[in-house]
Amino acid sequence: MSEQVIKVLVEGGKASPSVLGQSLGIAGLNIGKVVSDINAATKDYEGMKVPVSIIYNEKKEYRLEVGVPPASQLLKKEAGIQKGAGNRDAPAGDITIEQAVKVAKQKQAQMMSTDLKKNVKEILGVCLSMGLTVEGKDPREVQKEIDEGKYDERIK
Repeated sequence: MSEQVIKVLVEGGKASPSVLGQSLGIAGLNIGKVVSDINAATKDYEGMKVPVSIIYNEKKEYRLEVGVPPASQLLKKEAGIQKGAGNRDAPAGDITIEQAVKVAKQKQAQMMSTDLKKNVKEILGVCLSMGLTVEGKDPREVQKEIDEGKYDERIK
């Protein structure tokens, strides 16, 4: 039995029949049920764009695969901001090392390394590009402090 895939990008918890209806209708799937299932599966990512794959077969059976939003989206949520800094003069926001660890863990499956410290440092690179500080410090400074072992107790 062959499977087909519909890939969509939806706002977490806010998929709607108007956006998905045509694709789901052509596939012969129950639009209301699929939209409801997507909203339930993505509710934790409210306010963020989430990649979702709807895998279905001829029997109209389907399953969902929900991706993880980009690191920048997760960091904006953690920092409580709408967008990154437009200039480098003033930080867009500030996060804690624990928030950086949380984002690194959420993105773990898509990251090159399985080493949590390295992944946190990668997330700090995203912070730098977005104009976020980490506990009031430049992310590059925090990366060096991670190398020195300063955050070993907090990166778990």
